[in-house]
Amino acid sequence: MAARVIDGKALALTIREGIAKDSAELHARTGVKPGLAVILVGEDPASKLYVKNKQKACDAAGIYVDEHKLPASTTQDELLALIKRVNANPLVHGILVQLPLPKQIDSKVILDAVSPLKDADGFHPYNMGRLVEGMALFTPCTPKGVIKMIESTGVAIEGKRAVVVGRSNIVGKPAALLLLHRNATVTVCHSKTKDLPAVCREAEILVVAIGKARFVTADMVREGAVVIDVGVNRLEDGTFVGDVDFGPVSQKAGWISPVPGGVGPMTIAMLLDNTVESAKRTAGLQSR
Repeated sequence: MAARVIDGKALALTIREGIAKDSAELHARTGVKPGLAVILVGEDPASKLYVKNKQKACDAAGIYVDEHKLPASTTQDELLALIKRVNANPLVHGILVQLPLPKQIDSKVILDAVSPLKDADGFHPYNMGRLVEGMALFTPCTPKGVIKMIESTGVAIEGKRAVVVGRSNIVGKPAALLLLHRNATVTVCHSKTKDLPAVCREAEILVVAIGKARFVTADMVREGAVVIDVGVNRLEDGTFVGDVDFGPVSQKAGWISPVPGGVGPMTIAMLLDNTVESAKRTAGLQSR
């Protein structure tokens, strides 16, 4: 029996409608309009498209966008000076620095300079540390979206065997922590994992984020598993595929997310959610 597809685009739309309502109510009640600073350095086509999509989503959700487009020649000191100004701007509740940055700029230095109180991406060490304790002010957007997608299936996370393939600070590690906080038994796999297919077959929930096209094949997947594909890989013909071999795996899994139309839209929705929640904290309201 074919897996049921987790429509991230439809789920994100529903979530964004709720965020827009929250944003409007916050503004009406307190006069605070959620604000997101968006910083783009250079002319990378993919980055420009990502930023454009995020701006459109903000507009639809009633979020003010403080836009900063800088030339590729921008120095690290110039970017740090901008972040210092944005950190101090009371109209901004979240800051997004679009990656990748030009080679002359150290991304870690820049991300660490963002105020942890405005860290909408959830990348700051302060928030990563709090995430370990289950108390992050901002949860990284993609892992947060992954959890929402799993929850949307109705499959309980508690007590399940979960396997995360990939250990990046952006997706793999925080996704594992979020699953652990929900009482799953979690294994994190990486390039040094022995007999990776066997480990993956143990997973009732399988999250794949390694950046290798169609790496996870049907023989690596447990019958009826929930499979979340975080990967986005561009093929030579210009099409995009995930880290999971969707066709064959969808004949074995119970639930599966597609690429495109899966995790991507959810990541943007979680960015909006983080921004509105930050605005609520600024207004002295208890965030949900």
